[in-house]
Amino acid sequence: MAKVSKNSRTGQRAANAGSGRDYVKVIKSIKNPETGAYSYKEVMIHKDKVNEFIKAK
Repeated sequence: MAKVSKNSRTGQRAANAGSGRDYVKVIKSIKNPETGAYSYKEVMIHKDKVNEFIKAK
């Protein structure tokens, strides 16, 4: 059996599957049509669903 380096990140990916490392913080600016002011929506979502969140209105 081969020895795996303690600094190897590829060996730890399987162990970290499903952990919090797959989530990212996304901040989206939303403009109010009446006042023109911007508000910001902050969400922690899975990294595979970032494009869906950005495209949604």
